[in-house]
Amino acid sequence: MSHGRVVCVVGPTASGKSAVAELLATRLGSSVISVDAMQVYRGMDVGTAKTPVAERRCPLLMVDVADVDEDYSVQRFQHDARSCVDGLLSEGCVPVLCGGTGLYLDAVIDEMEFPSGEKDGSVREAYERMASEQGPQALHALLAERDPDSAALIHPNNVRRVVRALEMFDEGVSYARHHEGLRERRPHYDAQIWGLSWPRETLYARIDARVDEMMAEGLLDEVRVLAGRGLTEDVTAGQAIGYKELLEVLAGTASLEEAVELIKRRTRRYAKRQLSWFRRDGRVRWLEMDRLGVEGACESILAGLCLKGD
Repeated sequence: MSHGRVVCVVGPTASGKSAVAELLATRLGSSVISVDAMQVYRGMDVGTAKTPVAERRCPLLMVDVADVDEDYSVQRFQHDARSCVDGLLSEGCVPVLCGGTGLYLDAVIDEMEFPSGEKDGSVREAYERMASEQGPQALHALLAERDPDSAALIHPNNVRRVVRALEMFDEGVSYARHHEGLRERRPHYDAQIWGLSWPRETLYARIDARVDEMMAEGLLDEVRVLAGRGLTEDVTAGQAIGYKELLEVLAGTASLEEAVELIKRRTRRYAKRQLSWFRRDGRVRWLEMDRLGVEGACESILAGLCLKGD
């Protein structure tokens, strides 16, 4: 384990993570490292709630590092984010990791190895062609025949993951056994993790208000611009909540009103999944945001860092 100390601010979407992390990093004379699977993409600003450049009070790292037509994997994120962490540690700073993508956070702060895989290789193309020509069910049936344990973990319509599981099987690695191994926590850094919580109804109201604010700030126009740069539902970035639904609006397959309501509903469901992920991690110390507010949460984290010692 690296002996460098890092502090992590996590929680569901719309919980105030960015505000707390930025204030904390400012007080520590450090930087914020975004741990968000979609903030890595250039141009995905409004829909991922990136803090605008002109409003940032400290450096924000691990944003705008990939184009929307790239497949920016968790393995690549792990390498790049750890480089940011190590750089700050070498300068004597305490890195502040901030985000709600639990797997990406774990990939940075815990020991986690990923099979290599061959991006856009002939094997992958063959599997993707099979899904296209014969349908997702046929591809999933092939996985069930070869690796039934892994097939049981993956929905047949999740073609990308089924393809990855087949690639892993070809490499001699079972997706199911690898997935089980990810649950074993072996720290890579000395990490303190702080979670932000709200009463459920308050959080849902914050989510709905945020979606309305994003639409007012021009999310539809942002999606239209990105569609011209290669954003489609076939790439990873195109699966992001908010972007996927508005791509359907631009394609004429859904109304704007329907899309906005769907974005709100899917975001609320996503927040529930985020909370479930972080609540399974016994290291997370929870802060009640309705009681503490941004300043109080920051002070609690700073006090926790001081209690731990240098």
